[in-house]
Amino acid sequence: MGNALEWIGSKLYTGLVWFEYCAKHPIFGCRLCGTCKLHDLGLTCPMTCPKQLRNGPCGGVRANGHCEVKPEMECRWVRIERRARKYWPKSWWHPRHINPPVRWDLQATSSWLNYLYNVDKHKEEYEEIKAKQQ
Repeated sequence: MGNALEWIGSKLYTGLVWFEYCAKHPIFGCRLCGTCKLHDLGLTCPMTCPKQLRNGPCGGVRANGHCEVKPEMECRWVRIERRARKYWPKSWWHPRHINPPVRWDLQATSSWLNYLYNVDKHKEEYEEIKAKQQ
């Protein structure tokens, strides 16, 4: 009985991971990093940056705001900053906010479940940010 439940649970989890990927990849370019920051970064995935930078642009942003690695692509951080200022001007997020490093052990896992069960430690991160603002 236990093996059957484990098998069912693993299939449900795999289905959830694929559902999350299919929902987020076409819209945001999701890379299944397991520690999604779309909600913090102007609905732009920083992992779509060729250098996968999570805390700001590299030194190679072109004068037109495009990427040095892929000149046809707008820099993810230029987009994040523009969207944050336009859509969330009074948000707690600001360009100097530091995201924790990518937890590569969570790659290819569901960021929704990681968030729900605080596997990604986001609660501690938000408490630290709120404490700094007061």
